[in-house]
Amino acid sequence: MTSGEVILHALPALCLIVVAAQLAGRLAARMGQPRVLGEIVAGIALGPSLLGLLWPQAHAYVFPSQVLGAMNVLAQLGLVLFMFLLGLEIEWSALRGQGRKAVAISQVSVLLPLLLGAGTALWLYPRMGGDGGGGGVLGFALFLGAAMSITAFPVLARLLLETGLHRTRIGVLTIACAAVDDVTAWCLLAVVVAVVGSAGVLQALLTLTLAIAYVCLMLFVVRPLLADRRPPLWAVLSIVLMSAWITELIGIHAIFGGFLAGVIMPRRQAWRTEVHHRLDAVVSQLLLPVFFMTVGVTTRIDALNSWYFWGITALLTAVAIAGKLGGATVTARLTGESWRDSTVIGVLMNTRGLTEIVILTVGLQLGVITETLFTAMVLMALITTFMAAPLLRRLGVGQLVVEGPPEHRPAPTAADAQPVAVGPERSDYAAQSPG
Repeated sequence: MTSGEVILHALPALCLIVVAAQLAGRLAARMGQPRVLGEIVAGIALGPSLLGLLWPQAHAYVFPSQVLGAMNVLAQLGLVLFMFLLGLEIEWSALRGQGRKAVAISQVSVLLPLLLGAGTALWLYPRMGGDGGGGGVLGFALFLGAAMSITAFPVLARLLLETGLHRTRIGVLTIACAAVDDVTAWCLLAVVVAVVGSAGVLQALLTLTLAIAYVCLMLFVVRPLLADRRPPLWAVLSIVLMSAWITELIGIHAIFGGFLAGVIMPRRQAWRTEVHHRLDAVVSQLLLPVFFMTVGVTTRIDALNSWYFWGITALLTAVAIAGKLGGATVTARLTGESWRDSTVIGVLMNTRGLTEIVILTVGLQLGVITETLFTAMVLMALITTFMAAPLLRRLGVGQLVVEGPPEHRPAPTAADAQPVAVGPERSDYAAQSPG
């Protein structure tokens, strides 16, 4: 296929992807779910699990292998920019006054899923382990445990905005927990990727040493240089792409460079909002839908062709919920929150969504997990995200706001929050109307 023929196939394919993502996102919003959930389902529907199953000729024509190669490049660029926006959205000021409680809740909600996931992996490895290029049983156990530990910060932030919880004390505490959780989990995953992608102990130590040195360089040299500046968008993009290239060169994947670039950017709210809005339009409307399509190509629901595989999917989902929702809920209760508020925190921390799928894609690329396990874990991510909105409504939180695309709304910050003084056993969102 010539370059001209690739373009002739790629342009209508991109149009189909964008339209399908928009329609599915709007449908999900009208059902009271985060739009990103519908967009992920649309990507899976365009893959072999639905379109390829019902109309294989159309799937082969729209998405030939050469076009998929070009789409993968766009998808990787979208992941890097998405991770940059994720790092940019983390609001460190949310930790003020909530530090110890947020750290306790977040660390337990990382450690418990990590241990449960790693324990499950020891049983699962002989049955659904990778192709041998992913570090063996140790790499498999570490990766599965780390994958269980992630919270989808963007989905959580949007749920807070759409329910009005971002203006409550519980909302601010949850954002603080998610911020600490994300940083911890991504650092943990970077270590896992370094171990898995290395040929031996010495190479793993070298990779970790270089990664730590680069993080220190970005935090203690580059970040102070940018602190009092308002870098133009071209400079921001240059830093993001160069950071992604360096981390890929080190051996810990380009997405970590994108995330780190977001973390070290100036914290000026007006500037951050401007950068976020200018990039988010392209990332959320084009690049992420392309990523969802590439995920859909790899997701083979038809591979779960027996009760055995569906049982493994149910087991992974139960382990994920017990570790994340259970760990966060119990820890929040032990730190003085009411059972109701603790459950709200647990439900929000249990959302995985897009962030989980990003991690699973890395594991699949490294050969740590098989396509069948990838599919089972994607379904787990969708289930844990889908259950959040109904559970929040069940707990008395306001209906989700579905008017207008939520991806154009800025992430909640501590400055947005209006803390509410309440008694120890009274919820601070009982009468909260949607934001």
